[in-house]
Amino acid sequence: MTMHTRWTICAAAALVSAPFLAPPQVLAQGLAAPAATQSHPHWVAQARAKPSPSGKVGRAPAPPPPSTQPQLPPRVPFTAAEDAASSIPGIPTARFWADSETDFNRALPLQPGPWLVLSSGGEDGAFGAGLLAGLTAAGKRPDYAVVTGVSTGALMAPFAFAGPRYVEALRKEYTNVTAADIFEAGKTGESFVDSWPLRDLIAKEITPELLTDIASEHRNGRRLFVVSTDLDAERCAVWNLGEIAAHGGDAALKLFRSVLLASASIPGGFPPVMIDVEANGKHFLEMHVDGGICGQFFVAPAALMASTSDYRLPATQLYVVINTGLQLDFKVVERFAPSILTQSVGMAVKVDTRLMLDRAYILAKRSGVEFNVATIPASFNAPSQGSFDPKYMGTLFETGYAQGQSANPFSSEPPAYPSGPVPPSSHIEKTGAN
Repeated sequence: MTMHTRWTICAAAALVSAPFLAPPQVLAQGLAAPAATQSHPHWVAQARAKPSPSGKVGRAPAPPPPSTQPQLPPRVPFTAAEDAASSIPGIPTARFWADSETDFNRALPLQPGPWLVLSSGGEDGAFGAGLLAGLTAAGKRPDYAVVTGVSTGALMAPFAFAGPRYVEALRKEYTNVTAADIFEAGKTGESFVDSWPLRDLIAKEITPELLTDIASEHRNGRRLFVVSTDLDAERCAVWNLGEIAAHGGDAALKLFRSVLLASASIPGGFPPVMIDVEANGKHFLEMHVDGGICGQFFVAPAALMASTSDYRLPATQLYVVINTGLQLDFKVVERFAPSILTQSVGMAVKVDTRLMLDRAYILAKRSGVEFNVATIPASFNAPSQGSFDPKYMGTLFETGYAQGQSANPFSSEPPAYPSGPVPPSSHIEKTGAN
């Protein structure tokens, strides 16, 4: 799948589903006929004004009521060159562009060690949280030199990085939350639902004490990276959260929380996160959205992972946790745009994830690095009663926990591609991840 294709798919996903975080049936409400009529009355008027086969023109609709949504302030204009040179005021090393090989290598630890890579997955992040808890209980969890996360992987990455004593926080984060803790139904000027509950949840869980522990590990040479997408530049930003934590202060804490929210904000589904930057003395706001647009997980810049590259990853082991099912999901799809897009995006995310796993595997082998991948078992098929169902997430957490405690929590190769017909899924959210 080319980068252009992935961008196109993710743009469609923004309308209806959660290949990143938000549940598809909630975002699909934004495409329902009544909502479309309210949002685009001029389109409806034009459609109704078209002549019928008999040549008659229908009666024009009444003018729509004035919008009650607050007017968003205009954005300060800036150029591509200014955005490329931008940095966070007061914390210039807070991030680097994911396509910068030089900055990537400069940000890495001085000493090689095991890497932990956490994928997108929405509510299915309960698998990764359970896996880490199981590994901890079994005494199989190393001190990862590098931890990376995308979308839901970004939300769990700080707890995974800060150490085993945060296992209980991970469990609570992925077994006690409900849909009401993630979003509120109702459109904003920028999205189909409002993510203020997730913003408040992040503020509650990302405490000054957690940042202190992350800063300490960063000073010890370990690195914590999460990814968001700069929608203006169509570039991926890698945030050095350890560097932000080490800076300290209220501004660093606010930025840390904003980055996590941005990495989990599917465009069009959730509002984007505006981040203040500076370039040559000029301040402006960048628009950041879900890191899953850039890929379902992050290991290294795309050019370094290419099959034509001779780059060697400075790690001792590579552990990749895939927080989404990769099996075929049979479903008789309704003749309804949201249903068609949801099923299509779910399939595309699985294809993209498998292709990325293949690249990561090739990079590890080329580098002489031990490759390990954990995925949701193909046999897992617990029913879900709705988006962010605590019972479903609890069952998936326990599945991950048992796998973490097992003799072989990881596979040394990417999972085999499925083939042939599959039974219908009982999980109504099966759309992939993020």
